[in-house]
Amino acid sequence: MHLIITEKNNTAMRIADILSNGRAKSSKVSQINVYRFDDTAVIGLRGHILSVDFPAEYNNWEKTDLGALVDAPVVSIPTQKGYVNALKKLGKDATTITIATDYDREGEMIGVEALGVLADVVPPDIKVQRVHYSTITPAEIREAFSSPVEVDYNLAASGEVRQKADLSWGSVLTRFFSLSAKRLGKNFLSIGRVQSPTLALIVDREEEIEKFVPTKYWVLEVELDNGVKATHEKGRFDDRNEIEKIASSLNDKARLDSLKKRTKKEKPPVPFSTTEFLRAATTIGFSVSVAMSIAENLYTRGFISYPRTDNMVYPSSLDLRGVLNTLSRTSFKELVEPIISSKLTPTRGKKETTDHPPIYPASPAKRSELSDKEWKIYELVARRFLATLYPPCVIETQTAKFSSGGQVLKATGSHVLDLGWRKPYIYSKLSENPLPEMKEGEEFSVVHVEILEKETKPPSRLSQGALIKQMEELGIGTKSTRHEIIGKLYARGYIHGDPIKPTKLSFSVINTLEKYAPDIAKPDMTQRLEEDMERVALGDVQPEDVLDESRTLLKNALSKLEKSKESISEDLKNGIREDAVVGTCRLCGSPLIIRRSRKGGRFIGCSGYPDCTFTLPLPRNGNIRVMDKVCEKHGIHHLQIYTKGKRPWNIGCPECNYEEWKQSQLKTKTKD
Repeated sequence: MHLIITEKNNTAMRIADILSNGRAKSSKVSQINVYRFDDTAVIGLRGHILSVDFPAEYNNWEKTDLGALVDAPVVSIPTQKGYVNALKKLGKDATTITIATDYDREGEMIGVEALGVLADVVPPDIKVQRVHYSTITPAEIREAFSSPVEVDYNLAASGEVRQKADLSWGSVLTRFFSLSAKRLGKNFLSIGRVQSPTLALIVDREEEIEKFVPTKYWVLEVELDNGVKATHEKGRFDDRNEIEKIASSLNDKARLDSLKKRTKKEKPPVPFSTTEFLRAATTIGFSVSVAMSIAENLYTRGFISYPRTDNMVYPSSLDLRGVLNTLSRTSFKELVEPIISSKLTPTRGKKETTDHPPIYPASPAKRSELSDKEWKIYELVARRFLATLYPPCVIETQTAKFSSGGQVLKATGSHVLDLGWRKPYIYSKLSENPLPEMKEGEEFSVVHVEILEKETKPPSRLSQGALIKQMEELGIGTKSTRHEIIGKLYARGYIHGDPIKPTKLSFSVINTLEKYAPDIAKPDMTQRLEEDMERVALGDVQPEDVLDESRTLLKNALSKLEKSKESISEDLKNGIREDAVVGTCRLCGSPLIIRRSRKGGRFIGCSGYPDCTFTLPLPRNGNIRVMDKVCEKHGIHHLQIYTKGKRPWNIGCPECNYEEWKQSQLKTKTKD
């Protein structure tokens, strides 16, 4: 029997349908879906079926020596026992095994995990092969299965190195900080090799914003009777007296001394890598996690190509005109027609890889067969692909210079001559403000002169898209993990909103790291390990050598932390205490803080207890975020409850919320 192993059930079902020409039948093995045709069985896993962990004797956080944990052995534990059992049952009859998981580090590792499970039941010389594909379309799947390759054990090993290194770093640092802060159980402080430098980027940006001191400046604006608004050629003035003298020197006429027009060509955008796709998706309202989840779903259904890629250059093997023919069978037909017969010269990005092409539409889709969110992502991918093949956008820019009272005034305008790539790519806004028809030497009346007072702005907060880009530039994480890291920071209560704002807890954690173990908060160390993992994938270095290096770096970091354990504990406790303050008690003036009862419940209590017993109830589950907004009536910060997989719940002022609940209870009793 030919056993084909894919990464997910949807992929297995689709591949079986393609290879069998629709004849595959579904059955169950150990309660797991298996698709059979001829002498072939196709099973889809659920991602990783094994996970790594420490042996049970290292589970007690308070009794385990952290130095010993660094060198502790790592064991593989089945996390999907049903899949393990199904693989073993199918393996007993297998004569050929084909690994058809996604072609990347994680996919290779998942395939090798499955082979490890099968090793107990299949002969050592069984035929094992690997297939690579970037779209789950009939043509590409048939081509992939007609030319299989060998399993890349080096690539899988690099994934295993990352898994083990992340386990060690995450476990040791999380335990150290959680124990130091006395935050155990569900309230533990999560610290990680990749997570921490990512959070540091957000906290450092917020500190820049908080430290920013605005500076006033002035701009001279002059309105002419033809509607033109011109400004002084100097632009920004730092001296109010200087700009007032210039304003008073203007007369009631302004003469047009020059009018220059220039044609500018805006290049089309580059093809979608994972990072560029996620950045674009965030600009149309998606979080990076949701965008990637939808993209993966569209991929497994055959609508778009593999969404995890660093490639920004279409390979010569990609039939661009064939993709256009695909889109001609969709609602984008009118956008295809102008370029379908022309010479296709796509744009090229800075990164070119050979594993997967940039993301592109693989099959035609109708709006009716997709959800609204799925359609928006498919449309984004389709329009981006079209934009990369369209000509440049041609813009005429206009610069006019006027003289008045010995001063030079300047006005600019623009006019679109040819939309080019902006016609299909509707997400990049372009505003036109053409200057009216004027002739050099013509004079215009000055109808209004105004001195505008402005001030410099602080740097903006990072959006999810901007953060993803920074992570890529600094070598933090990979194309497959960056969106997951950001999702974890939200889930663990470190950040909220988009643009992203860190909580006070984040400041406490990152400031402590930067003070006592700065290497953990910087990208250099994690970038170095990422590069070493790439060398493992290429076969240039042994996995154990990289793990030894990782352990050495971790031991050095732990040694620095241990020397300052008492100071770290005090700093963390102070920071966490500050993060828990939600307002001032109106009865006694003491801080109101978030507390936990002996039974594990949460409430807002007065720090003046036992002299003051003021309390307010809080939801039992979810991460609590203290928001900036303060209730005008009660002086208490608004709260938000974040639960993984759900939208944040804005409960507002907890006292207003409690009063509303009491009123509803009173009405219910009155009715009864």
